[in-house]
Amino acid sequence: MESFGDGILAINEPKRVKCGAPDYVVHNNDFSVGYIEAKDIGISLDKVERSEQLERYLVSLDNLILTDYLEFRWYHNGQLREEARLARRTRDNKIRMDKNGEKDVISLLKNFLDQNPEPIKSARELSQRLARLAHLIRNTIIKAFENEMASSSLLNLRRAFAEVLIPEIDRPEKTAEFADMYAQTIVYGLFAARCNHQGPDRFQRLGAAREIPKTNPFLRQLFDNITGTTLDDEPYVNYVDDLVQVLANTDIDSVLADFGKRTKQEDPVVHFYEGFLAAYDPKLREKRGVYYTPEPVVSYIVRSVDYILKTKFGLGGGLADSSSID
Repeated sequence: MESFGDGILAINEPKRVKCGAPDYVVHNNDFSVGYIEAKDIGISLDKVERSEQLERYLVSLDNLILTDYLEFRWYHNGQLREEARLARRTRDNKIRMDKNGEKDVISLLKNFLDQNPEPIKSARELSQRLARLAHLIRNTIIKAFENEMASSSLLNLRRAFAEVLIPEIDRPEKTAEFADMYAQTIVYGLFAARCNHQGPDRFQRLGAAREIPKTNPFLRQLFDNITGTTLDDEPYVNYVDDLVQVLANTDIDSVLADFGKRTKQEDPVVHFYEGFLAAYDPKLREKRGVYYTPEPVVSYIVRSVDYILKTKFGLGGGLADSSSID
């Protein structure tokens, strides 16, 4: 892979693979291009293609190669786009090169490396893309705890969640719930940071905490840890970097305009969560009752309660009144 250009880097990290990541992540000048899942020679790729593992990758990863080092299958946006065979294994267990194998594989690999995603322009598409990556982050964190490979940083973060949010979240049976909350927090925080990103520089993970609104101090403090250099050693870091790339490649003005179609006063950072959760986990959305309430309805409810407090309960300040009554 690296012979195709000076900026190409193919990284294999056993720790991340053990936690459920593909065997290789391919970068081009520090940007993630795609992933490669490599199986041993002799493993049926047809069987692998039907596995839960590959199904999960195809749903979540836009650019993926499956190979046994002799045959290569390239998938883009979950669909098989191209196949090529470099060589075959003979009956006496030797490797025989195909006549056009090298040429075909080079073509496939170039197509894999040349993928430049189109800018995202709708809130729905952005929610779907981020939800798929959030699934991978969640599953990788669960695997890390199951394999007793969770870092001290991740363990400390879980304890912080227990102290500040949900006391029982650090129990073993709550691992999936913690991973779920954490993955969603990463997505929501990065989206909030992207909405506040200003200037010509490309949006990036390092420094994203400074772009989270000051009105959310807990999230800002949390992201000092999430978006710092300590994340580089986590098994899910590649997926977080993919999230950043998706957001950096988003036409944020178009997305924010999409949020405002129903009412020009919508707060995209608030209402984004509804669309994201619908794509991430529809059942969880229903369980939590996360549904958009039009701002005129909210305004009516608030004004009505304020009026009742003033007229029926004698609280002159309405909602702003700090006195108490029996």
